[in-house]
Amino acid sequence: MNITLYRKYRPQNFEEIAGQGHIVKAIRNSLKENKLSHAYLFNGPRGVGKTTIARLIAKGVNCLTNGISDHPCGTCDNCREIAAGISMDMVEIDAASNRGIDEIRELKEKINYQPVNGNKKVYIIDEVHMLTKEAFNALLKTLEEPPSHVIFILATTEVDKIPDTVISRCQRYDFLPLNMNDIIEMLKMVAEKENIKIDEESLKLIYRKSEGSARDSFSIFEQVASNFSGEEIDIEKTQTALGVIPDKLLNEFLTVVSNGDKIGGIDFVDKLWEDGILIENFLKDFSYFLKENLKREDSIGIDRTLSLISVIYFVLGEFRYEEDKRLLGYVLINEIFKQEAPVVITEVRQEYKAAESAPKSTQEIPAGNTQIQETAPSPSVELSDLNINIIEKKWPLFKGELKKESIMLSAFLTDTTPVELEGDKLMLGLPGWQSFHREKIEDKDNKLKIEKILKKIYGAKLIINTKLIGEQPKNESDEFINKVIDFFDAEIIEKK
Repeated sequence: MNITLYRKYRPQNFEEIAGQGHIVKAIRNSLKENKLSHAYLFNGPRGVGKTTIARLIAKGVNCLTNGISDHPCGTCDNCREIAAGISMDMVEIDAASNRGIDEIRELKEKINYQPVNGNKKVYIIDEVHMLTKEAFNALLKTLEEPPSHVIFILATTEVDKIPDTVISRCQRYDFLPLNMNDIIEMLKMVAEKENIKIDEESLKLIYRKSEGSARDSFSIFEQVASNFSGEEIDIEKTQTALGVIPDKLLNEFLTVVSNGDKIGGIDFVDKLWEDGILIENFLKDFSYFLKENLKREDSIGIDRTLSLISVIYFVLGEFRYEEDKRLLGYVLINEIFKQEAPVVITEVRQEYKAAESAPKSTQEIPAGNTQIQETAPSPSVELSDLNINIIEKKWPLFKGELKKESIMLSAFLTDTTPVELEGDKLMLGLPGWQSFHREKIEDKDNKLKIEKILKKIYGAKLIINTKLIGEQPKNESDEFINKVIDFFDAEIIEKK
């Protein structure tokens, strides 16, 4: 029978554990001094060592050769049975399938039985957050005062679903995703032992796909290796095996975006669709590609990169229930190129004044005054002490603080400028094609966040309103509309 790599190379002692150094150190010290807790809560993402360390605790308290020790021998009967998962002194319970009060009552009856061969009886309850409310209540008293020969280890990926009364009765450890170096070193060791030749870039991609999970990284590694058995594996083969978007395609889309080619962007989405590439997968890979691209000389810059990633993930979230993902692609293209449209603050201001008869003051921001070094909140000031020129002068500082609070909101305000201040009412002007941005800025929760930052920077409570200024370029808009009409086989009933 073939054994999966994850099971074959599961750590059998504390020295083999990858990552989780702070937890391993604490557990080993407790074993050395024989001061183990009666109940532990292990919280963290999947596949990062929670049940592995729980099993090592069981070995550490039941080793026949070394006694209670942080160096269980691994060869005695107890150590071998625990490693195989067949020990009578280690009971693993899957709370997902044993979540009711009857199962917990049965557990409470059995815990009074003494260990069969070892010093302690270790109960490992995996996915403990799946227990019902009644089951948790039945478990409480036992967790608080268990028999001296019992150790409970609760493992969960969703600690927020566990009652505080249960958490307070346990010694809690929060496991972290493994870092890239730990997983790559672990996979290199496995590759050497299994005689698999694979390059560094492939291992980095496997790490990214595993999201820091050791178990997932083993599974993905095994998937790639089985696709190219006996061959040397490079990044292109790994991308093919995992269905990852090739760099060539990502570079092509980056060129489209960099050139401001909106029509080319829509054609690109059509090409993805026709080639059977999932739009969502492509966009997620493109976001990661953008981040990695920052390290290259031809980078588009950190501000533009973060703005693009923000828009991508916002649209993915906003339209996650849209069945036709090609439409999602069209919407995203439209939003990306709204971000790319250049806006000059003075021009927007002048347009607004011409249309709205704004205040007489037309003083522009002097060149070189766009970088403000202030960082501390402004002291409280009277509204009468504020004017539109003060608002303009500190606007870059406001946008910097807003980016710290929310990259997404910062992206929506990229092309926004203050155009009028009347009392506590601050009017913000947006280019005419940014109706979607205006809608998001006017959202109740978003307005509160923006106004909170405004108070921090200007020292007074301001209420924002927004106004679209100017028209959307007709040629791009018409082309985009025509694409949508073709896609839906529709016709225009009325055009305003």
